[in-house]
Amino acid sequence: MCLGIPGQIVEITDTDNNLALVDVGGVRRIINIAFIVDDDWPPTACIGNWVLVHVGFAMSHLDEVEAMRTIALLRELGEAQAEMAAMMEGGGGPLPPDPFNHHDGVRHD
Repeated sequence: MCLGIPGQIVEITDTDNNLALVDVGGVRRIINIAFIVDDDWPPTACIGNWVLVHVGFAMSHLDEVEAMRTIALLRELGEAQAEMAAMMEGGGGPLPPDPFNHHDGVRHD
């Protein structure tokens, strides 16, 4: 499964090589924007744009509403992942009573 993360292009760092600085949730990285630029949409036109980032490449443009929606969903998934991890580590409350735990081998329901 592939996961693309929304990021906002904040600076073009190398026009010749189509490299840009993108902000992804406060973390800034250099990415390649070759897939989203052409003669009608040069690198300089990308500053401030939201893009879907995957393995260091901007794969497509996103509008800000879709970017925010995706970021919110990813945060929810992260919270759900943390809750599941806590449950796996035993943070999920007491176990139900064991009907055979009376040391006489007889079931007591």
